[in-house]
Amino acid sequence: MGKVRLVDIAEKVGVSSVTVHNALSGQKGVSAGMREKILKAAEEMGYRQEAAAKKREQGTEGFWKIGVIIAENYLAQYSTYYWKMYQELSLIATEKQCYTTIEVLKKDAERKTLELPQIVKNNGIDALIIIGEISRIYVRHLKKYLQKPIVFLDFYDNEIARDAVIADNFQGMYQMTELLFAQGIREIGFIGSIYATSSIMDRYCGFQKSVMEHRVQVPEEWVIEDRDDLGQVGFELPRRLPEAFACNCDLVAGMLITKLKEQGYRVPEDISVTGFDNFLQPGYADMRITTYEINTRAMAKVALDKILKQLKNPDKGRNLEIISGRVIWKNSVKMRPL
Repeated sequence: MGKVRLVDIAEKVGVSSVTVHNALSGQKGVSAGMREKILKAAEEMGYRQEAAAKKREQGTEGFWKIGVIIAENYLAQYSTYYWKMYQELSLIATEKQCYTTIEVLKKDAERKTLELPQIVKNNGIDALIIIGEISRIYVRHLKKYLQKPIVFLDFYDNEIARDAVIADNFQGMYQMTELLFAQGIREIGFIGSIYATSSIMDRYCGFQKSVMEHRVQVPEEWVIEDRDDLGQVGFELPRRLPEAFACNCDLVAGMLITKLKEQGYRVPEDISVTGFDNFLQPGYADMRITTYEINTRAMAKVALDKILKQLKNPDKGRNLEIISGRVIWKNSVKMRPL
C-alpha cells in the first residue's frame, strides 16, 4: 500500500482534508467524537505522523508547519476575499502534507509596537506566508528575528519582499480598460488610492497605459481616492461624471453602483462600471459586475511551492511569480451597438 495522505483519510471518514488536519494536529473546531473517528481511521490505514517527521529531518517530503499572517485592517473590509485565499492555501497544504496555522496581525503591532506574532515568538513554525501588504517597517523588523523562509502572497516589494506571488494587476487592469475602449467609451475614470498598496498602484499603471495609447486625457477629478490611511474604504463622486469607471476592486465597484443608482443613474445604460477580483462582496452579491478574475488557488499553490522549495534548498524558490487571471463579462458595461 502506498503512502497514506490526509485526503485519503478524509474520503474514508467523509469529511474535508482541513477537518482531518485539525483533528490530527490537535486544533480546535473538531468534536471529540469526530476526532476519535478520524484518529481511528488514520491508525487503521497505517498513517504515521512520526514517520513523516523523520522524513522531514532527512530533507524529504514531510510535515512542515507553515505560519500565515494577515493584517487586521484587511479583515475589516476584505474578510471574505483574504479568508478565501487562506482557505485555498490551507487545503493545498494538507494535500502536500503540511500544516498551516494563521494569526491576525493587529494594527497596533504593525504600526506602533512592532510586537512579533506569537507563532514567530514561540518558534513553532518552519516558514511563514504573509497574505496582503503590511508596513515595510514591520517587514524589516520581522525578518531580523525570523531566520526562516518568508513568502509574500499578494504583495511585492523589490527591496524587502522579493520572494512573492502576485496577480497580474498591471495587465489585468490594462485589459479591463481596453474592454471599455472597445465598446466606444472614451471618458473613463479610475477609483482607487494609488499609493495605498502596490496592487492598486500596478492596476492604476495598467489603466494609464491604456488611456495613453488611446491618446485620452483623464481629468484629475476622475481619479478618485477610495480609502484612508487605515484602509477604511469610502469615496465621494465628482459633480461631472465620465461614461465609465474602472474600479480597483469589486468592493469599490459595488459601492460605486449603489451610489450611482442613488443619484438616479442607470448601470450600464448611463455609466459603465468594471471591477477587479471577481469576488462577490457581502451586500453586493446580486450585482453582476464585469471584472478581472484573480486565480487565488493558483497563487496559493505557487506560494506554497516556493516555501517548500526553500525549505528543501535555501537557494530555490527565491523570485517573483506573477499569476495571470481572466476577464469575466457580466452586465455592468454597456455594449457597443452592432
